[in-house]
Amino acid sequence: MNKVLLLDVVGLTPRLLQHAPRLQRLAEQGWQAPLETVLPAVTCSVQSTMLTGLPPREHGAVGNGWYFRDLGEVYLWRQHNRLITGEKVWETARRARPGYRAANVCWWYAMGASTDWTITPRPVYHADGRKSPDCYTWPPELHERLTQALGPFPLFHYWGPTASLRSTEWIVAATRRLLPEADLTLAYIPHLDYDLQRHGPDSPQALAAVRDVDRAVTPLLDDAQEQGATVVVVSEYGITPASQPVDINRALREAGLLRVYTQHGMEYLDPWTSRAFAVADHQVAHVYVRDHADLAPVRELCQHLPGVDLVLDRAAQHDFGIDHPRAGELVLVAEPRAWFTYYYWLDDARAPDFARGVDIHRKPGYDPAELFLDPADRTVKLRAALGLARKKLGLRYAMNVVPTSGRWVEGTHGRLTDDPLEGPVLLCDDPSSRRDRMSASSVRDLILDLAGIPQSTR
Repeated sequence: MNKVLLLDVVGLTPRLLQHAPRLQRLAEQGWQAPLETVLPAVTCSVQSTMLTGLPPREHGAVGNGWYFRDLGEVYLWRQHNRLITGEKVWETARRARPGYRAANVCWWYAMGASTDWTITPRPVYHADGRKSPDCYTWPPELHERLTQALGPFPLFHYWGPTASLRSTEWIVAATRRLLPEADLTLAYIPHLDYDLQRHGPDSPQALAAVRDVDRAVTPLLDDAQEQGATVVVVSEYGITPASQPVDINRALREAGLLRVYTQHGMEYLDPWTSRAFAVADHQVAHVYVRDHADLAPVRELCQHLPGVDLVLDRAAQHDFGIDHPRAGELVLVAEPRAWFTYYYWLDDARAPDFARGVDIHRKPGYDPAELFLDPADRTVKLRAALGLARKKLGLRYAMNVVPTSGRWVEGTHGRLTDDPLEGPVLLCDDPSSRRDRMSASSVRDLILDLAGIPQSTR
């Protein structure tokens, strides 16, 4: 059995690769190719395409989240594998090689998947409202093995204002423990997402992050070489400069299309009565329009909104492979330096309390401002310290430290990049498998080829 390590170094591009000597050496020993990604170029959509070989219209991950019409709720970052249609790469391999073993370390839609080993972020939500960092594992006894050796999963270093290299180091260490046992090992390396969005892809902080990631993955790459595993490194997207937040939901509200309801003086999106609202996801936004009669005026509004590049109806969505029933009636694509906010309130005094915290499951859209301690608040570090002290004492606490403005965000992604040097890339250390170009949908077949799975069984 040919062992394969599939490493997702999110945000890696050909331009950034020159600052990562160990990864660059891997490419020189084997090969590299531009990676044609999917729309939207976001984690859940791209990873699902890589593992199934299908476009979003078939596997169903039309973004990192969407409006669940049957529930009347917007949910991002759901975790169950049953949300994704299509045979996963390790399931295809097992049809040819019964007993084929796969390990997943932090690729998305991991819970309930048919992998032999699973590690995925999963905090503990205590009855009193506190949240403790942790992870879910399969088999269950793997949790004790990992936490005894590595400590708890560093959730607050995985996302949020304190996101740092520490989460990547934990993931690498966990992957090194599973690599000898698995035939296919998936590992997700998140670190480039942080400072490239905070400071932009051309910043000194971004280049430092590339060097840090390169050093962090080196022991894992060395292990793979010693164990005879073929290494494939992918990235889902390239992060490009950002300077223009687009408040799509505020525009819909001002036009009388989006509605809210109020509790305790805070406004909440009301998807049940809104005629139109958007689920913002980086540079892509799904606009859900309740009545067909409103479709034309909503399209007209979106087309004239500064920062919007494309407005895709169902027919146009088909050309991009995103025309799934979960998609919005309209899908918006931002201009190169623009991105969509989820904000729907018109007065910050009426924003919901979750807006100022890291709350990826309650916000009805993606919020990159969660990467910042509010730069406009001089007391923010003191308040964060007080919240942390309350947590350590076992008391309830609120980390209301996140800005409610997108003006601090310097990097974004989601649209298909115009310059291949700024787009995703694929590296492989096996020169015999060389391809000139790769698409996200062809990653699955490359893995099967490297694993020695015959074409006739796929």
